[in-house]
Amino acid sequence: MADKKAYLKIDGIEETIELPVMQGSEGPDVVDVRALTSEGLFTYDPGFVSTAACESKITFIDGGKGVLLHGGYPIEELAEKSDYMEVCYLLLNGELPTPEQKEKFVSTVKNHTMIHEQLSHFYNGFRRDAHPMAIMCGVVGALSAFYHDSLDIDDAHHREVCAYRLVAKMPTLAAMSYKYSNGQPFMYPRNDLNYAENFLYMMFGTPCEEYVPNPVVAKAMDRIFVLHADHEQNASTSTVRLAGSSGANPFACIASGIAALWGPAHGGANEAVLTMLDEIGSVENIPDFINKAKDPNDPFRLMGFGHRVYRNFDPRAKVMKVSCDEVLKELGLEDDPMLKMAKELERIALEDDYFVERKLYPNVDFYSGIILKAIGIPTNMFTVIFALSRTIGWISHWSEFHSSPNRIGRPRQLYTGPSKRSYPG
Repeated sequence: MADKKAYLKIDGIEETIELPVMQGSEGPDVVDVRALTSEGLFTYDPGFVSTAACESKITFIDGGKGVLLHGGYPIEELAEKSDYMEVCYLLLNGELPTPEQKEKFVSTVKNHTMIHEQLSHFYNGFRRDAHPMAIMCGVVGALSAFYHDSLDIDDAHHREVCAYRLVAKMPTLAAMSYKYSNGQPFMYPRNDLNYAENFLYMMFGTPCEEYVPNPVVAKAMDRIFVLHADHEQNASTSTVRLAGSSGANPFACIASGIAALWGPAHGGANEAVLTMLDEIGSVENIPDFINKAKDPNDPFRLMGFGHRVYRNFDPRAKVMKVSCDEVLKELGLEDDPMLKMAKELERIALEDDYFVERKLYPNVDFYSGIILKAIGIPTNMFTVIFALSRTIGWISHWSEFHSSPNRIGRPRQLYTGPSKRSYPG
């Protein structure tokens, strides 16, 4: 709705420009600047930090208050009371499922967990030391060559089928990228396991012996999936929406999201936490690195502390900390040297005035990195697991975009190059 008005007066333009002010169900009011183009003007906002590029009903974030809502439900409640499959349904449909709807949803996802057998041969085209994210970009983009029976983006049923397929097949593709890198045979999905258990089975199971997922680890993995499922209009989600605005097929759009997520400024944060711990080396070295982090002239900074969006405590971190403590206790890793470093850094960040005053609290990436390390997942797989989790958010936003009137995205620019000039001679 747009009950308010904003008025813009610009030198050289006689008329005052009237702009509607839109109001959402949560968050700040938004000035609708679309009328500026008729005046030969447009806004300048590098990084789109002050621009609402779309209208969405899926996720809301209030970084100042540390709030994250999916369909109106706080992330803390979803992580505590729900599971990933239920959150997937919520993001896709806007409402939590009834028991019957959830059972049907889970059953449908399980029926799509296998991939076309020919697709498995794609992996042989990659080097064994290829980064798993490079493999994921390739194989997810190739899905449209195998599942081209539901690519009509204007058909709601086709969009739904694509969503099911992507959510179901991402764990299979992710686990295969890991198995390929270490030379082990691919493990086919098992539909008698739940979503997180099945992923762990495909990651760590072998044909040699039975693999039984640890329930504490499986619960922590499901919680990682829940806490990374969607995060509003971040770089990768915006990329998926922008790619989708061109009419590209959903598999290509999700591949573009994976590529954007691969960037260390976006999806590589929990991997950077482990890299930092390697650099620190031992608990004895922590004071020196804390001093480096406090030194304004030193470029070093602690990874996994603070968050660009949250100016308060990351609401996902509170839940992830509980899982982190549970996993370390279950696996008997309280004395692991790297994990002891992480726990000491956590203690300092929560007690030291420097970090407390600046609200540099441990974020979700800090705790998820520790959990993934503890259960034996290599650091180059961390971002793949992030992509697996975020697929439901990406496809939900893609589907929402195509469910209503839309237009191709076309950002403008402030041109600062040479003015028109003649070719010499």
